[in-house]
Amino acid sequence: MDLKGKIAIVTGGTRDIGKAISLKLAKEGAKVVANYYNNKENAETTLKEIQAIGGEGIIIKGDMTQKADVENLVKETIVAFGGSVDILVNNAGGLVARKTISEMDEAFFNKVIQLNLNSTFLVSQAVLPYMGSGSTIINIASQAGRDGGGGGSLAYATSKGAVMTFTRGLAKEVGPKNIRVNSLCPGMIATTFHDTFTKDDIREKVANMTPLRREGTSEEIADAVAYLASKESSFITGANIDINGGLAFS
Repeated sequence: MDLKGKIAIVTGGTRDIGKAISLKLAKEGAKVVANYYNNKENAETTLKEIQAIGGEGIIIKGDMTQKADVENLVKETIVAFGGSVDILVNNAGGLVARKTISEMDEAFFNKVIQLNLNSTFLVSQAVLPYMGSGSTIINIASQAGRDGGGGGSLAYATSKGAVMTFTRGLAKEVGPKNIRVNSLCPGMIATTFHDTFTKDDIREKVANMTPLRREGTSEEIADAVAYLASKESSFITGANIDINGGLAFS
């Protein structure tokens, strides 16, 4: 997968899955713009690791639910690397907290939707004017978007299901321009997301239910992103691709 000379933006690109994606794209030759929200130390470490493997990149702070921050991300990308963007990975998002419908208020529900869905919309909208023929958008959805998620993840699952539908619709809209849009739907991946929100016994149970009998890794998600960003996947668009070790099928 040769991405040499490509310009890639990765939102939430300095931790866990996002960091692995940034490093993988850089390893394949892309110039990487790694967005982060508030952890500058993680961002600086990611940039050093990109440079250590011979890659080129920059880090840009910003809240991807805020249009002004999104516009700044795009502006800084163009200033640093020129007038086009070839790859966009919408990875920014999160669960926030596990709450049942009776426990959440409207503000919480809206926050989760904005974090996962609105961010994907805002960044895609801002980047598309700078994308030419052969460009790609890869959204990070979730298995939760297919099956409703685990306990207390109703809002998160709803937002990720919407990201999957957004992926299909946008693929139709920009396909005539030869721009592809796909998403990945990760299952149980060993990240700080599950360190924070999922109990160890639940993780072990899910891993044992998976045909491959383990959790996935951030690097395995990154490998799939690199494939979708490459010309090797040139006839794949509008797809929501499961990557869950066989735990659930489309």
